Amino acid sequence: LSPQCPGIETLCLDLADWEAVEAAVGAAGPFELLVNNAAVAELQSFLDVTRSALQRSLDVNFVAVLHVSQIVARQMIAQGMPGAIVNVSSQASKRALRDHAVYCSTKSALDMLSQVMAMELGPHKIRVNTVNPTVVMTDMGRINWSDPQKAAAMINRIPLGKFAEVDDVVNSILFLLSDKSAMTTGSSLMIDGGFLVS
Repeated sequence: LSPQCPGIETLCLDLADWEAVEAAVGAAGPFELLVNNAAVAELQSFLDVTRSALQRSLDVNFVAVLHVSQIVARQMIAQGMPGAIVNVSSQASKRALRDHAVYCSTKSALDMLSQVMAMELGPHKIRVNTVNPTVVMTDMGRINWSDPQKAAAMINRIPLGKFAEVDDVVNSILFLLSDKSAMTTGSSLMIDGGFLVS
């Protein structure tokens, strides 16, 4: 248990290990809220995509979300408990980006999975939405966008003229988890500074 957040227990798992995730997450709970935020971005051009990068990206960006969400949603349904799930997607699910063939594809698949989840889980009073940020200034964002020329080219396409900060994403997630979005499900909340309208 965390001293800062005594109600939160951390589980360190390899999300690609189906059985370990099933056992650990299945034994935790009960759950009312879920945020699926794990992701990898191994950038390769389409012609250079490797099987290992593809498999790792699918395992983390898509399969783990499906699996963890299944476990949590089954618990919510069994307890007759309404809930909310937020899947962290990306603006890359909506717009092709060079060297992002696998990342764009896994995030697009995540958006569609989220919509199907919203449709099927809605009758159980479980809402499912995505947040779709632009580049966020996390460690992964800094690594993949550290080249000033590459970063400038992206920022120039963002009307607000900057990348997102972690709080921009967190605040949107908190909204979608809260009762303030009680009638919102199956939606993608763009946190892209206007990238998609540019």
